[in-house]
Amino acid sequence: MQLSPAQDALRAEQVTKRFGATTALDGVTVAVEHGQCVALVGESGSGKTTLLRCFNRLVDPDTGRILIEGTPAVDLDPIALRRRIGYIPQDGGLLPHWTVQRNVELVPRLRQVHNAGDLAIQALELVGLDPGLFAERRPSQLSGGQRQRVAVARALAIRPDLILLDEPFGALDAITRADVQASFARIRQELGITAVLVTHDLREAFLLGDQVVVMRQGRVEQSATPAHLRNAPETDYVRQLLLRAGVIEA
Repeated sequence: MQLSPAQDALRAEQVTKRFGATTALDGVTVAVEHGQCVALVGESGSGKTTLLRCFNRLVDPDTGRILIEGTPAVDLDPIALRRRIGYIPQDGGLLPHWTVQRNVELVPRLRQVHNAGDLAIQALELVGLDPGLFAERRPSQLSGGQRQRVAVARALAIRPDLILLDEPFGALDAITRADVQASFARIRQELGITAVLVTHDLREAFLLGDQVVVMRQGRVEQSATPAHLRNAPETDYVRQLLLRAGVIEA
């Protein structure tokens, strides 16, 4: 069933974005339903990060529009929007001179929430970090997996309905990555969070995404559930991508 814009948590409609002579997005339409995780997958330069950043107005489209809960993003204050949507950049974005707790308290403090400290402690517990052990540490005193858990906790502290993740697990070793992926999947299901995940790893997209959007050169090559994508790749590019990832056999 085709959902109307008002029924989608997020929606990009015919979005085009250029940076000088480079077209990063070329007429992209993507819908994200409430409670769904949509994985944007593709090679470097495919436009997936640019699209992600359009959803919280770090980038504004040249043409087309972004809708947040049916409201045009251009009608929303960008600062208030970013404080409403959880965001995890590729490097985690933790402030090195702040403690773990202070990092996690960031958005609640910016929103002047009175119980920012309590929310930070709850978020740390949610991602499996004991506040008694980790709250007063600096990011430099954490492992890579622990830093990413703190980044997830910071995004979750305000209990957002929406969360955007830009290659959040890419720098982790395989065992740590699988552990953090599983934690994120559990938390998202537990809290009913809508998510958009950027990844270059098709296996990760299949593991975490309810819907997978394959992007190529600024366009959507195919958008489908993991099962449909595996069983019915619509283009040779998608089929080759699946083959290279070992998702299907020749």
